[in-house]
Amino acid sequence: MAEPAGAPDNGAQGTHHAPKDKFWALALGSVGVVFGDIGTSPLYAMREALHHSRSGGTAELAVLGVVSLITWALILIVTVKYVVFLMRADNKGEGGTLALMALAHRVTPGKRSAMIFFLGVAGAALFYGDGIITPAVSVLSAVEGLREAPGAGHLLAPYVLPISAGILVGLFLVQSRGTASVARFFGPITAVWFLVLAGLGAYHIADDLSIFRALSPHYGVLFLIDNGFLGFVILGSVFLAVTGAEALYADMGHFGKGPIRAAWAVLVLPSLLLNYLGQGALVLSRPEARANPFFEMIPEVAYWPVLLLATTATVIASQAVITGAFSMTQQAVQLGLFPRIDIRRTSETQAGQIYVPQVNTFLLVGVLVLLVMFRTSSNLAAAYGIAVTGAMFVDTLLFFYIVRYMWKRPTWQAVAASAAFGALDVVFISSNLLKVPQGAWLPLVLGAALVVVMWTWTRGTQILTDKTRRDSVTMAELADILKARAPHRAPGTAIFLTSDPETAPVALMHNLKHNKVLHEKNIILTVATAETPRVKEEDRVRIEPMNEDFKKVFITYGFMESPNVPKALGLCRKLGLKFDIMATSFFLGRRSVVPSAQSGMPLWQDKLFIFLMKNAANPTDFYKIPPGRVVELGTQVTV
Repeated sequence: MAEPAGAPDNGAQGTHHAPKDKFWALALGSVGVVFGDIGTSPLYAMREALHHSRSGGTAELAVLGVVSLITWALILIVTVKYVVFLMRADNKGEGGTLALMALAHRVTPGKRSAMIFFLGVAGAALFYGDGIITPAVSVLSAVEGLREAPGAGHLLAPYVLPISAGILVGLFLVQSRGTASVARFFGPITAVWFLVLAGLGAYHIADDLSIFRALSPHYGVLFLIDNGFLGFVILGSVFLAVTGAEALYADMGHFGKGPIRAAWAVLVLPSLLLNYLGQGALVLSRPEARANPFFEMIPEVAYWPVLLLATTATVIASQAVITGAFSMTQQAVQLGLFPRIDIRRTSETQAGQIYVPQVNTFLLVGVLVLLVMFRTSSNLAAAYGIAVTGAMFVDTLLFFYIVRYMWKRPTWQAVAASAAFGALDVVFISSNLLKVPQGAWLPLVLGAALVVVMWTWTRGTQILTDKTRRDSVTMAELADILKARAPHRAPGTAIFLTSDPETAPVALMHNLKHNKVLHEKNIILTVATAETPRVKEEDRVRIEPMNEDFKKVFITYGFMESPNVPKALGLCRKLGLKFDIMATSFFLGRRSVVPSAQSGMPLWQDKLFIFLMKNAANPTDFYKIPPGRVVELGTQVTV
């Protein structure tokens, strides 16, 4: 993301100028990364909601009702649910579904953990669905402004789709270079975009000052009653105005709560409300503007600069979603939900700057398929929303565990808090489910596929660990065997990587069995992931001596960190464990897995698990171990 992690929350109270300056710099940075998605909603949310109303958006009640519903959605969902409540539930400063899942796991008594695990997996899977649709719908909705261009719209209309595809392909191609160099411009550009939204809105409110009636929620209620079942459908379009709200929570660790809350209250919310009120006033005075109210708002003299700014804002919003998908993938790998994946750092100084080639390719292909399938932002808007409402509902359900077990409130309070937000979520989910035939099936299918992948990986890993444990000797038993029959000694240090420090690693047993040697010093190394985002350097390494032959070393990383084993082993010297890295061999056990119909999973799942294992990143690369010092010893296992 655009800013270094660990932003202080107390900047607002800073008495000196530096903390205050830093606070507002972080607030400005958050505008580009956190609010890009919600800031591009005015391009299409109003248009879609009016289009679905019974009058087609011409009736006064339709305009007042839609603006009222959008206003109260922004207040209740974004401000109350996320800014006031959910941002208080942070995992050492980090937010997002997986951080919330790890936090709920930590504070909840064990018996409920399967439910929490499933919720976290479902939320993560839905996030990827959102990650494919956001770039497509945002960029396409901005480029569609070419169709309304003064005097040239009919000439440029055929080029909307190719131009959108070109912009998106370019965006995904630059990911490998890192965004640190351009990220510092994201905040200021998006801030200018919000000021333009506010300016356009304020300019048009004068068209019909009676639009201020829409601030009363009863117009929203009257409109829903008037439209009957259709009102329920319209809620799905109204929800488009709050897509991107979960980004407030997911990006909390990069900017801190204070700066994000300040940016929302001071700039983002007022700008959005002014713009929607302006769009409403314009449609009240000129009903024909309902076909595309946002682009109708722009004065002819400013049309091209605003169109260019809109396109830039949608690219920045897409960038934030892509970076979010990379960050989510890193967390999922560290928490054991995905196999090891090649994760590259694109900045030496900024913790959040990573690039995941496989995810980048997956998103690019997905986005281009969507453009070809749906062709317009109106069609895409039908597929949008279901993934976001689903992810928000998951956050609400996990929030129950936080209120009950972390804040130690009585069960009835936890139920009441979750039910209040849950009721809102369920209304919007039900409304979005009506869009399944129009395209909302796509993020659901994608989400379901990812849930199957994560479930297969965690289940398969568990079966493999249990089987290996059953067939292995414990370290204590091995020490007794070696005392009775001393093997030949080789000079230097051997490090054996294992996920289970209690049992003798496969590579160690093979070395003894086939080479009949034991090194002078042997380290049983386990790399573990904590349920916190980051681990302090002083807590990184723990050494547990067993006897003269063996020492156990535990290296712990947070779920937001990338492991670097040689760097962590450097810390062992301070703890008195000295060895020369150039005279050290790393032994890795490589398991070739064979499917078996008798195991705990169906055969198709066995095959999927084996496919995932074969395509997992090499542990040598993943843990940054020097390849020249690695010895791999294979074994065959059935699952």
